[in-house]
Amino acid sequence: MKDRILITGGAGFVGSHLADQLLQAGYNVRVLDNLTPQVHETNDWPDYLDKRVEKLRGDVQDMDAVTQALEDVDAVFHLAAAVGVGQSMYEICHYTQTNNVGTAVLLEAIAKKPVKKLVVASSMSLYGEGAYLDESGNTVFPHERSPEELKKSNWDPRLNGQVLRPIATDENKLPAPSSVYALSKYDQEKLCLMVGEAYNIPTTALRFFNIYGPRQALSNPYTGVLAIFSSRYLNDRAPVIFEDGQQRRDFVSVHDIAQACVKALESDAANGQVFNIGSGNNYSILELAEKVAAQLGKSHLTPEVCGEYRVGDIRHCFGDISKAEKLLGYRPQVSLEQGLDELAQWLQKQSANDRVDSMRSELSSRGLSR
Repeated sequence: MKDRILITGGAGFVGSHLADQLLQAGYNVRVLDNLTPQVHETNDWPDYLDKRVEKLRGDVQDMDAVTQALEDVDAVFHLAAAVGVGQSMYEICHYTQTNNVGTAVLLEAIAKKPVKKLVVASSMSLYGEGAYLDESGNTVFPHERSPEELKKSNWDPRLNGQVLRPIATDENKLPAPSSVYALSKYDQEKLCLMVGEAYNIPTTALRFFNIYGPRQALSNPYTGVLAIFSSRYLNDRAPVIFEDGQQRRDFVSVHDIAQACVKALESDAANGQVFNIGSGNNYSILELAEKVAAQLGKSHLTPEVCGEYRVGDIRHCFGDISKAEKLLGYRPQVSLEQGLDELAQWLQKQSANDRVDSMRSELSSRGLSR
């Protein structure tokens, strides 16, 4: 019989797809999830979760729930987290308790009952600004953009007045988190790697880039940008784009994320390592909005480029995935065009509560968008 795998946050978007791939590979799967209403509107187990999954309702901050979930478990995927850059800047306690304290509780429990492998979901957000080339072709890492420059709509980072060109960011860049969320993800990663080494538990951190695909929480205005755009289009409203829409990101299919997770589980070369997991391509936010509109037949809804900026946002960051390709044998299988086509087909059967305006009001009232 194959190993039993625990997925914290396993009823969510990424966790449910990972469960599918693990079951297909012959593993037994248990999930621990608190079914938070911001993600699960019905506050109940989602229909898309495979019936073979063993379901435990509980919070990673609850030692009793975590201890029960770890019973007879061979490996753990730690995906449970509060997600959202903007919201994290005012729900500071919630994000820190869920992400930092929740991880600490899990690690204390694992230290008492060590597992064969721990894989933690980290985030590209911990990099802050990505890597750039200066005019001489040197790789540079500019500081966080200042409020003064942002107020002037000088969106792109400069170094000594030089215009910089964004390039793919590899794992050697020093983290420079610019939001509470990003800092909490870095803390999750470091805690897991540190405790894993101390207790001789093989541990891997996967720095996910911008994930999209079926089962995203469409009514959560703090989740991935592609889900937010989809929610707006489903309600026949144009998406709202901050800054000038030219900021560039790597958008990766949830199927490729799940593939990378399984490879990390099964690879000894992954032990003690961090990996960027993305598509290896990058697109501007405005370009993405237009692609989604075309897929959904909503091209008449011109994106609203609002010229505002959000505290904690970065300009450009997309990933160099060569390390994962070399050590894990990771190869993205889903192109953006294929992924958007699948997403569009799924969206045809979905509805969404558009909460973008309330999110903007919340951020604006707190001085977090300007």
